[in-house]
Amino acid sequence: MFDSRYILTTEPTDSKDTRSGFGTGLLEAGRADHRVVALCADLTGSLKMDAFRDAFPDRFFQTGIAEANMMGLAAGMTIGGFVPFTGTFANFSTGRVYDQIRQSIAYSGKNVKIAASHAGVTLGEDGATHQILEDMGMMAMLPGMTVLSPADFNQTHAATVAAAHHVGPVYLRFGRPKVPVFIRPDAPFEIGKAQHLAHGNDVTVVATGHLVWEAVKATRILAERGLRVDLLNIHTIKPLDTAAIVESAARTGAVVVAEEHQRTGGLGALVAQACAQHAPSRIEFVAVNDRFGQSGTPSQLLDAYGLNAEAIVRAAERVHVATT
Repeated sequence: MFDSRYILTTEPTDSKDTRSGFGTGLLEAGRADHRVVALCADLTGSLKMDAFRDAFPDRFFQTGIAEANMMGLAAGMTIGGFVPFTGTFANFSTGRVYDQIRQSIAYSGKNVKIAASHAGVTLGEDGATHQILEDMGMMAMLPGMTVLSPADFNQTHAATVAAAHHVGPVYLRFGRPKVPVFIRPDAPFEIGKAQHLAHGNDVTVVATGHLVWEAVKATRILAERGLRVDLLNIHTIKPLDTAAIVESAARTGAVVVAEEHQRTGGLGALVAQACAQHAPSRIEFVAVNDRFGQSGTPSQLLDAYGLNAEAIVRAAERVHVATT
């Protein structure tokens, strides 16, 4: 059922935070290309940028708590041929500096990589002011912006390296908590190309970020109940792999989208648009429904907001019944 080219294991023995995957990926990118530089807004440890700082002190710039200035500096560095990665929390990487990103990076087509950690409710106890749930929509609406949302440590490492090679602005979203490592470290990673994790003809499940693992668990539960899931890992929100989604939706006629993001403006909206145009389908959404975050542990908040395997199972069963 699961594709061994992508799935390392469905019984993972290791858990790591995706921000550490960014840290190792940034170091690899820096070793491979002397043009790669890093800027951080006083959160070097939180973004796991320490190893890059220590290896390349002349290519690391601590801007302090001045995120707007950091974005402007990064945009300017691209004119000199550098490949800058900016690093801070996702809320400060988008909401606080949207004007600078829109005007100085996206509109100008600058080759800046916006590394955004601590995204979604899984940031945890810091609460609603830090738990941005609108960021992927905000970034995806900017013309020319590539938006990446990898699933685990290995995939975040791969996404970081891919972002360094990509020419053009990139928004790279990852998180704070330790999550199971289940994607193979050698799994193919191509920007704009979905990963087909499991094959089935009953229900399509489209997931991104931390909810990909929840979707893997849901796929196993549904298999035990006789439902075969076609599972897509959408690590690239933009450009969206419309062809993969449409092909799957056309076969199943029943789609579930799972994301740690607002229902409005996120992956679900993009999938619904693609299906409406090319493969009309019944669609269920596992996402945050017009609410801000709150303080709690990551697991408590995933449960409280219905962002877990059980919610995906219920949505899949509902949409399957509606199509039969």
